[in-house]
Amino acid sequence: MNYVAIDFETANKERFSPCAVGVVVFNKEEILEEYYTLINPNMEFDPYNSMIHGITEANVWEAPTFSEIWDELSNYLTCHVSLAHNASFDMSVLRHTLDHFDIITPKIDYLCTLIISKIVWPGLYNYKLNTIAELKNITFSHHNALEDARVAARIFQHALIESDVDKADELIQMHKLIPGKLFDGGYIAAKSSRKSLRKYSRVNQLNG
Repeated sequence: MNYVAIDFETANKERFSPCAVGVVVFNKEEILEEYYTLINPNMEFDPYNSMIHGITEANVWEAPTFSEIWDELSNYLTCHVSLAHNASFDMSVLRHTLDHFDIITPKIDYLCTLIISKIVWPGLYNYKLNTIAELKNITFSHHNALEDARVAARIFQHALIESDVDKADELIQMHKLIPGKLFDGGYIAAKSSRKSLRKYSRVNQLNG
């Protein structure tokens, strides 16, 4: 079974300001395909955001807009179970950007590797992407959308292997996960029914 990991970087605090997206298609054993592009949000960049991810207005002058990449991006998201690390951020960016461009939201099922990590590797001091990457000996350049998506994919692979399951449905059942859903007119957030996760509910959204 194939999955798709996604990561957005944003130009400013607005959730409809994606300036880069990375997508990784993978299965339990390997990465199959990758997609990355800068995005021109047609709005000002916050210097703080640029400091985090290194992307400036000058970098995206000739980049496509979100509307111009949506057909390709939607093919990835609607054909696979999607996931992201701190998916509440990335899926919020997707929802708000679709609304901003008046694009109908398709049905998308997704999981959150931050939530999964809290269950599979309990007791860590935090569950930021770089913390889990260090735990699993994954080296990467943080806040590059493609590299962040690639790490989320590898975290999910580790979760499948260490949970001794072969596919997402089995992982969901074993760990009492509640998949998130996007659909036209609303959404359902990904979460876990495990009460032990409540103390980790506050996360830094820029570390998704």
